[in-house]
Amino acid sequence: MASLCTSIAHASSLPFDPSPRFRTHHSIRRVSFPRKSVFVCSAAEQSSKKWDKSAEESDDDNDEKRTNPVGFLTRLGITHKAFGQFLRERHKLLKDLRDEIFNRHVNLKDFSSGYELMGMHRNRQHRVDFMEWAPGARYCAVIGDFNGWSPTANCAREGSYGRDEYGYWFIIIEDKLREGEEPDELYFQSYNYVDDYDKGDSGVSIDEVFKKANDDYWEPGEDRYIKSRLEVAVKLYEQIFGPNGPEREDELEDIPDAETRYRKWKEEHKDDPPSNLPPCDVIDDGKIKYGDYNIITDPVWAAKFASKKPPLAYWQEIVKGRKAWLKKYIPGLPHGAKYRVYFNTPNGPLERVPAWATYVNPDGGGLQAHAVHWEPPPDLAHKWRFKSPKKPKSLRIYECHVGISGSEPKISSFNDFTEKVLPHIKDAGYNAIQLIGIAEHKDYFTVGYRVTNMFATSSRFGTPEDFKRLVDEAHGLGLFVLLDIVHSYSAADEMVGLALFDGSNDCYFHTGKRGHHKYWGTRMFKYGDPDILHYLLSNLNWWVEEYKVDGFQFHSLSSMMYTHNGFDTFTGDLDEFCNQYVDKDALNYLILANEILHYLHPHIVTIAEDVTIYPGLCEPISQGGLGFDYYVNQSASVVWSQYLENVPDHEWSMSKIASTLIPAREYVDNMLLYAENHSQSISGGQSFAEILFGDIKEASPLKEDLMRRGYSLHKMIRLITFSISGHAYLNFMGNEFGHPKKIEFPMASNDFSFELANRQWDLLDREGLHRDLFIFDKDMMKLDSVEKVLSRRPPDIHHVNDSTMVIAAVRGPFLFIFNFHPKNSYEKYAVGVGEAGEYQIILNTDDPKYGGERKIKDDLYTQRTIMRRIDGHRNCLEVHLPSRTAQVYKLTRIQRI
Repeated sequence: MASLCTSIAHASSLPFDPSPRFRTHHSIRRVSFPRKSVFVCSAAEQSSKKWDKSAEESDDDNDEKRTNPVGFLTRLGITHKAFGQFLRERHKLLKDLRDEIFNRHVNLKDFSSGYELMGMHRNRQHRVDFMEWAPGARYCAVIGDFNGWSPTANCAREGSYGRDEYGYWFIIIEDKLREGEEPDELYFQSYNYVDDYDKGDSGVSIDEVFKKANDDYWEPGEDRYIKSRLEVAVKLYEQIFGPNGPEREDELEDIPDAETRYRKWKEEHKDDPPSNLPPCDVIDDGKIKYGDYNIITDPVWAAKFASKKPPLAYWQEIVKGRKAWLKKYIPGLPHGAKYRVYFNTPNGPLERVPAWATYVNPDGGGLQAHAVHWEPPPDLAHKWRFKSPKKPKSLRIYECHVGISGSEPKISSFNDFTEKVLPHIKDAGYNAIQLIGIAEHKDYFTVGYRVTNMFATSSRFGTPEDFKRLVDEAHGLGLFVLLDIVHSYSAADEMVGLALFDGSNDCYFHTGKRGHHKYWGTRMFKYGDPDILHYLLSNLNWWVEEYKVDGFQFHSLSSMMYTHNGFDTFTGDLDEFCNQYVDKDALNYLILANEILHYLHPHIVTIAEDVTIYPGLCEPISQGGLGFDYYVNQSASVVWSQYLENVPDHEWSMSKIASTLIPAREYVDNMLLYAENHSQSISGGQSFAEILFGDIKEASPLKEDLMRRGYSLHKMIRLITFSISGHAYLNFMGNEFGHPKKIEFPMASNDFSFELANRQWDLLDREGLHRDLFIFDKDMMKLDSVEKVLSRRPPDIHHVNDSTMVIAAVRGPFLFIFNFHPKNSYEKYAVGVGEAGEYQIILNTDDPKYGGERKIKDDLYTQRTIMRRIDGHRNCLEVHLPSRTAQVYKLTRIQRI
């Protein structure tokens, strides 16, 4: 029992667990009282669950009753036996995976917080702790400019480095006491390495601090409990277990809740004489907060409780600040130090950039890549000013790349983006930004999709503090911040990335062909390995905890969900989603990612980018789905590009457009649509503006007609894509004003030129084409911000006519009507509406301020319905439809019949 009590006494002073497994194998069992907590597993699911191993075991039957692995198939009336069996097998595999996880981790929160232990961390006991996972290494050391890049000199204290059975290496790098300084007297003397204060230099002795804390805080007779740390633990132990309690961990049983233990104690002591204990019941039921004394009826004791505050102020007297620490110690690893991890493997020594490094220089200035220790002083550390905005009911996403966001032919920085682009996004009416290429990548021309260091922001854009400032300022403007996260594959670089990390080919990735992308030359993660899941899930949590991002778009899910990387023909048959080419491990990773993210961060948004639209992407996890909030419908952009480049205007099919915009009515709410994203401009293609305006010659006699066509189609394509989308719409940076040129990142084929790796913001300062298109896009965003168009129920595309080339849709009180015909205008075109009354045009693509001709006269801006059954509705409007124009009507007055 003494050893167990000693463990309890020292539990709070343990500075660092030497392994993520330490808490399970070597420390005391974590004692917790069960409390119910509500969390969100996905956008469509809420459930009550306890996130630790014991709770999983005790609540297993209830979970099984709530879970139906084929629930969404049943709801949709799908009776595909093979796919149903596949979902059941995947669910069983997930249960087995959870069991394996809980054998090594306390709970799933712990499983996704590897960054709290892994990598480089400042410890309170005047040292830096480093942990790395390298199961194939025989020896591990941290080397860098702080120790002359030596694998032996000052890299670790003797006997404090080594590997556990899982391949985790632990290294201690000690700060050095300066000459003439004395070591601290107290074993728990600690330093605040963040704030620039030195309360420990007040001149008050330790004895005086303890005496004042004792006199002010403890009741008479209670001071004996602070004289011996071990006596406190023994008393606590005896109060919980009695004098003959368990002596070993395996004898520890479940502890009753606080109320049960209190009632039992009160019954045992009902005949005791009066004491100085409070004459009231104080039960910790998980609801009482500090400072809430309403349950105490005695005014004397209520006042006494109210005045009780933990003596933290006194403990601060012995906590010294950064200045005191730097005066007394030389940092073992100073801020800005360069370092790598050194492995001795069966195939020889290796020097690698640590997998968990948070700041990396991928090219090393012409030398080998290295990590940078990031421990900024208070004057450089970012101090957060704004909270994340409330999760929007609809997302108007502005997709952007920091490096190409400037006007000059160079790589723009985080600070440039913060100062110049964020105000434009706010002014344009968007409520969210989606950043691509943020994680560190060695080669700039890959746009950031061949990630080498997943925990590091790209050093070419600035420091981690600069990125924090960007996110903070975005939040201050009310903008939601999303990251385009690449967990579907990884860069194949060996000197800076994860390939052959510990000298073996299967440390992070599959071996053989399965470990390589079929076409892109990237490496594929083995998602069934708990250590890989630990790494990837922790990475997601890291971006939220450290940088306060509000969500993720998961890039190219088809690359990871299928062994053929999505490069196969898909007809939509369910057999294609449950055959031998589908990776169950990858699907279970996505389930865990959504489950953990929505549990830890209820405001989070997750978006699935999957060209195959895998069944159940946005369905609840408990019903066999993957739990995403939105999925990206990429088909619309493909159709628009195909029509603009290859199909004459008069041959456009309205039926194909309508069916592409809403492919499956069950998932409209969760659909994110865009007319064009970064792919059209970056992936060797052309932006729509370049297609529409790029070939128009100044001296051409058809210039005016071609310009009018370009103006009209650019606006109409955006408006119909925006209005028919679910609750989310996306636009790539610059396309809102019709950026006239494509994007080319510097590479060998263009002699590493930056000429096309920027945005021409100066076009907005001139009157004409680009400013007109921007004004239209801004008013289109206002439709949602003011009228809440996207947050309304899904649209009803009730009128599709291929001969007249007219499409009409109703969404709430709004009628959207589009005439794509290149020549024909219609004087009184009848379109059905749901409500009888008066309708008024609130947006007209032919308005002169948008570069139009305003062929609709003022007296036609307001229309009244007439009773005629059209398009399945009892009432209709007869509207004027000029060719290649679109209007938005709003019901302003309802006619009662």
